[in-house]
Amino acid sequence: MANSLMRFDPFGDIVRLSPFGGIDDLFKDFQLKPALRDLAAEPRIKMDVSETDQAYMVKAEIPGVKKEDIKVAVEGNKVSITAEIKKETEEKQGERVVRSERYYGQQSRSFTLANEIDDTQAVAKYQDGVLELSLPKKIGSGGAKQLTVN
Repeated sequence: MANSLMRFDPFGDIVRLSPFGGIDDLFKDFQLKPALRDLAAEPRIKMDVSETDQAYMVKAEIPGVKKEDIKVAVEGNKVSITAEIKKETEEKQGERVVRSERYYGQQSRSFTLANEIDDTQAVAKYQDGVLELSLPKKIGSGGAKQLTVN
């Protein structure tokens, strides 16, 4: 007995019998994409995290934000970055405003590191749209503690 599988298409007969030439032809002029092409996607915080024996280095891309609108919180081994994002655009034709858009929102990223952070030595610097964090590891934290078996 030979194995022959046939794919069942419940709508195959409907498409063949359609007076419109098929369902795809019916909806070909209905496109949502052109209506949405001018809307920009919400910005996201992109990050790189690197580690040495002494510290973690974080680089987070947060373009177009004032440093006063960025908050960094360190609690144990958890780090949270929050940014208030404000974007306004205005399109004019001569003196007449054709389009004006505003976006106000908050972006945040939180992550957990393997070692606790020494928050008294942590440093945050923001320049040219990049937030750089230097997060020294807490001495004596992390790693497995060896127990002596008696």
